[in-house]
Amino acid sequence: MKLTGKIVFLTGASSGIGEPTAYAFAAEGARLILCARRKDKVDAVAQQALKKGAQAIHTFELDVRDHAAVAAAVAALPSEWAAIDILVNNAGLSRGLDKLYQGHIEDWDEMIDTNVKGLLYVTRAVVPGMVERGSGHILNLGSTAGELPYPNGAVYCATKAAEKSINDGLRQDLLGTPLRVTSIDPGMVETDFSKVRFRGDEARAAKVYQGVIPLTPDDIADAIVWAASRPAHVNIAHVLMTSVTQANSIMFHREQTGTTGSTR
Repeated sequence: MKLTGKIVFLTGASSGIGEPTAYAFAAEGARLILCARRKDKVDAVAQQALKKGAQAIHTFELDVRDHAAVAAAVAALPSEWAAIDILVNNAGLSRGLDKLYQGHIEDWDEMIDTNVKGLLYVTRAVVPGMVERGSGHILNLGSTAGELPYPNGAVYCATKAAEKSINDGLRQDLLGTPLRVTSIDPGMVETDFSKVRFRGDEARAAKVYQGVIPLTPDDIADAIVWAASRPAHVNIAHVLMTSVTQANSIMFHREQTGTTGSTR
């Protein structure tokens, strides 16, 4: 399927996996709707995406945790941007790495509100239009953590298990329509993920990637665009991907120590 001229709605587009995903769709000649909580960062990504081939770009600030804001933003899209072809639910984060009984309620709320409720809010706002038009593809960002929980990450893992169930349930609910639903489930990816998790502690975040070969954000962007560009009758249900130094969410090999441990 050619992506030239397709309207791609990408949440969390300001950094991490979202930024290279915007560039990857831009290189295919897509039209991009980019949003995130940091409007200045989104606008910077938009400028680069135009240079990389995007036909046109529409940006706005959005916190997916705000149901009313999500509904209003989608409803307010200019007519030339309203017929969304591809939705990429990328916005997400992790906070803390604590034993469940020692966890912080505010961290739980932020993860659940972003990773689960934000995913639902955006999906609810966009997908009815796709059904009405008889065309569309929803791609959700999952994780190996949704397949197998790891120690000290129970709530984050639960949000990604929820994403997996929502993804699969939505695909069932759309059976009989031409719409497609895909979950892209990466393992360790070297982004600001760990720095966000540890609230800016760069030294602690850097230790996460020591001795391993993580995936890159470009790897994930490539998988997203690959899934979106399959023939219209082909639905890629799940893409579970890790680097060669990771077996699953609780096993990976560190060169310096030869040990295994938990990750994303």
